[in-house]
Amino acid sequence: MRKGIYWAAAVLTLPLLATGQQTPAPAAPSQAASSSAPSARVSLDDAIRLALQHNHALQAMRSTILQSQAEEITANLRPNPTLGLDAQFLPIFQPNEFSHDYIDQQSQFDAGIGYLFERGKKRQHRLQAARDLTAVVRSQVSDSERQLIFNVGQQFVDVLLAESTLDFAVQDLASFEKTVNISNERYRVGDMSESDLLKIKLQLLQFQTDVSAAKLAKMQGLATLRQLLGFESVPDDYDVQGTLEYQPVHSDTNSLKALAAMNRPDLRAAQLAVTAAESQMALQKANAKMDITGTFDYSHTSGVNSGSFFYNMPLPVFDRNQGEIARAQYAITQAQEQASETAQQVSTDVVQAYENLRTNDQIIQLYQGGYVDQAKQSRDISEYAYQKGAASLLDFLDAERTYRANQLAYRQALASYMLAIEQMRQAVGTRNLP
Repeated sequence: MRKGIYWAAAVLTLPLLATGQQTPAPAAPSQAASSSAPSARVSLDDAIRLALQHNHALQAMRSTILQSQAEEITANLRPNPTLGLDAQFLPIFQPNEFSHDYIDQQSQFDAGIGYLFERGKKRQHRLQAARDLTAVVRSQVSDSERQLIFNVGQQFVDVLLAESTLDFAVQDLASFEKTVNISNERYRVGDMSESDLLKIKLQLLQFQTDVSAAKLAKMQGLATLRQLLGFESVPDDYDVQGTLEYQPVHSDTNSLKALAAMNRPDLRAAQLAVTAAESQMALQKANAKMDITGTFDYSHTSGVNSGSFFYNMPLPVFDRNQGEIARAQYAITQAQEQASETAQQVSTDVVQAYENLRTNDQIIQLYQGGYVDQAKQSRDISEYAYQKGAASLLDFLDAERTYRANQLAYRQALASYMLAIEQMRQAVGTRNLP
């Protein structure tokens, strides 16, 4: 009888207790992980822009363009002229005969200038081959930018997932703390055993651990993202701006493949490599042409001044650059095969990304079709029934675990869907999906 009176009084005072011990509404995810507001917030577009400007690996890759342009300068240089000087019949070992007359009448002095005349337009072919290689390098750098943008997008979504998980963990902890407070009151009035109270408090440890793990995951994600952005581009206490959200994409594989064929820089690099290989072939054929060396010499011999012209050209009897021409021909075949393989890889990437996006879209539809709301309603009903004494502790804890697992899985599904969109953007080579 007395136990019933205590329980009735407890039921009447529970709303007052819950109101008096109301946990403040959870702060925004960025504030849940830090006691002070971040000095800078970075959106996904901002993150991509900062990475393209400050990522050191990309900056190092871009320097290869300048290196290739420097090779164009070298390729366009003409041969240097040659200067020859000689003095003959000097009386070095008969110094007594060393006189002005002897030098003028008996010794010989020559001064000549020579120049290599390249045949077959070698310089023009060298320049064109160097320019074609620069075009390949530019496309390769663009492909590195594509990979970096995907890595930034992927890491940004990971941070959003960690942030959303932290926000949920904080909210769930605050909600469960209310249950712990109510359980303490029920135990105080004798309506709950000590064993059940200990189970509730042990469950509280799981929620507290979830908050700590979520904070750690977010901080690690921010650190990894900052490395991609460049450490000097954002402050130490920066945070991301955005949420996990579902944005439907309506595209078909044919339009996506056509878009990838126009925008994928690795495919463009493979196609330009064929052109570069053909330029090398033309250069090797030009190198087979024998160059001419022309020289003019001025001579002073025995008091007489004279001039001489010399002509020199190798005879292409044995070496006609056959090996390099053959190698260049094989290189063209290799570049063509690699371009075909890259085209197939692009098509495969689009198909895989499309199927991944479609599968994740179906999973999101399942969650949004009622599973998320049903899990929450089941938890709320079990929590209310448990607080009123109409449900067992095991039923309540089971409903709580189901709700928690459902919420975490839904957030993971949203993150996987957003990652699938980033994968699709990477596959087609542009962020503007049709």
